[in-house]
Amino acid sequence: MPFTFLDDIATSDAAFEATGRTVEELFVAAADATMNVMVADLNTIAKKEFRTIRVEADALDMLLFELLQELIFFKDAERLLLRVPEVRIDSTDDHFVLSAEAYGEELDAQVHDLVVDVKAVTLHRYRVEKTGRGWEAMVILDI
Repeated sequence: MPFTFLDDIATSDAAFEATGRTVEELFVAAADATMNVMVADLNTIAKKEFRTIRVEADALDMLLFELLQELIFFKDAERLLLRVPEVRIDSTDDHFVLSAEAYGEELDAQVHDLVVDVKAVTLHRYRVEKTGRGWEAMVILDI
């Protein structure tokens, strides 16, 4: 599993560490972890709706922040639970652009075993870094 929930980090929030061999794999794992905080079984999210996601940031760590915030936005604004199977990251002179095709469906308590409602990504202890094993991120979500 490319992400691990961290129960001892924040008592009123949800924390996870995501990993990937590449930065793109890291972003996909973090997106899944964020959705998995809300929905117990990610496989219950069907491919009924599709959205193009495009976010930009001046730093790679903030690009991940923007992606996760975008997933929360779709959940709040359109009641969509979205999975991100793949991302593309382009960069020029410390400016990063992420594009992805996400799939999912409308949130339905009869179909999805809902766990908690994520309100936002926090910057508390937030990090994205390249390591000897690939890429790692630590994320705490406000629930």
